[in-house]
Amino acid sequence: MSLEEKINADIKQAMFAKDKAKLDALRAVKAAVLLVKTSKPQGQEITAEEEIQTLQRLVKQRKEASLTYKEQNREDLYNDEVFQLEVIEQYLPKQLSEEEIREALKTIISELGATSPKDMGKVMQSAQKTFAGQADNKLVSQIVKELLG
Repeated sequence: MSLEEKINADIKQAMFAKDKAKLDALRAVKAAVLLVKTSKPQGQEITAEEEIQTLQRLVKQRKEASLTYKEQNREDLYNDEVFQLEVIEQYLPKQLSEEEIREALKTIISELGATSPKDMGKVMQSAQKTFAGQADNKLVSQIVKELLG
């Protein structure tokens, strides 16, 4: 079952349950997926990687918005963003822990023979392929700097 089919099924469930908050979050995901789908040439499907990137972009937007609302003491809007964030994260692959990321990066660094911060680009490129949707790139970058520095 594709992401789009899962979203459509969950939208139906949310409609029957009259769960407006979840319905709003799911509709936002569906809109983002449709936007990516319509930007492609006719008949070409979106890949699983593009679906994950779309979901990650939505998660990032929700995190940034929730931080802004928290700083402005807008608890109502903050709670809405956090709820939508939690709904969207259900469709992403399980996120790796910092320790798992660190161990995998040590392996990548040794395989590539990276020794200095100059090699960060090569390491990050390999890490993005390895972690595809399972780790926050900001955290990965921070750990790579630490390991190479």
